[in-house]
Amino acid sequence: MNYAEESLRLHGEWQGKIEVISRVAVKNKEDLSLAYTPGVAQPCLEIQKDPEKSFTLTRRHNLVAVITDGTAVLGLGDIGPEAGMPVMEGKCALFKAFGDVDAFPLCIKSKDVDELVRTIYLLSGSFGGINLEDIAAPRCFEIERRLKELCDIPVFHDDQHGTAIVVGAAMINALRVVGKEISEVRVVINGAGSAGIAIGKHLMDLGVQHLKMVDRCGILCEGADMNPAQAEMAQITNPEKLSGKLADAMRGADVFIGVSAPHIVSKDMVASMARDAIVFPMANPVPEIEPEEAKAAGAAVIGTGRSDHPNQINNVLVFPGIFRGALDVRARDINQPMKLAASHALAALVSPEELSSDYILPAAFDKRVGPAVAKAVAQAARDSGVARL
Repeated sequence: MNYAEESLRLHGEWQGKIEVISRVAVKNKEDLSLAYTPGVAQPCLEIQKDPEKSFTLTRRHNLVAVITDGTAVLGLGDIGPEAGMPVMEGKCALFKAFGDVDAFPLCIKSKDVDELVRTIYLLSGSFGGINLEDIAAPRCFEIERRLKELCDIPVFHDDQHGTAIVVGAAMINALRVVGKEISEVRVVINGAGSAGIAIGKHLMDLGVQHLKMVDRCGILCEGADMNPAQAEMAQITNPEKLSGKLADAMRGADVFIGVSAPHIVSKDMVASMARDAIVFPMANPVPEIEPEEAKAAGAAVIGTGRSDHPNQINNVLVFPGIFRGALDVRARDINQPMKLAASHALAALVSPEELSSDYILPAAFDKRVGPAVAKAVAQAARDSGVARL
């Protein structure tokens, strides 16, 4: 199937992937009086007295805003908010299908950090959570940080944390396959943007102690010309203070994670890695190295972002369950204990009997995934003190 042509045809036929469906019948005068005026005044007054009742008297408790400025849409780059709408609609459809979360797309026509933060904050009272999507680095870091300070509902940049959580789960199980300890492996991440930096931080919280990050200019090392987020990572990674290119970083490494560009890793680079290397080339739609080439070069476990290869490392395994769990306990935040719990819960769905080099993560349509992640996230929210229920 030519997915581009067929998807374009279907989008023209669908004319939108989501719609609003009323949860109440409005068939007569009594229905109208209860759902709307005059009866609706009473819940309004109750919420005025106690805004927390907006979670029980409206759909806010199950409603997430999926928000973009259109500056980093898929692999297409800065295509604008209107052009990002099909992706945001698709994300909302996935929220419903995999987490029974109602989500609404909002594409904001601004690249100004102050405007974006102010706009999203002003809208936040209508939602139970905010999912930031496809916002370019480095401003995505500041936008999320400031919104988390302002809002009393979860703010989650999926390109950062959803990616990090699913990579963390894949890493846990890949290390089980090759029999290596997370505290001992040498990890290389190529791509020091929003996803790469979040993956690096998350893996360090999972126990990685030997990490190098690489961007277009080479290995991140203190003193180089970097944005503030990269400079922060340079201070806590690359303990050997190694400089050089990607090939230099990969030599002797146990794990390669790519969130960068197509076909920039060669077979020789994989062959230079340690025995039983783990290779996650996740650039989409074309990975940093084709899986068959990585395998031929000696990689023991390979995972990509694609559905037509084993071990698809896909955010859809994470974000519906993350928000389902956060909404279920009316969490004020999605914090690091909740993210770590999600990685471990996802990894645990692959039993020792099932685990193999071609099966380190459950499939996207495995019905256990959403509930398992949600349960672990909800408990971590309670344990860490951000749950209101």
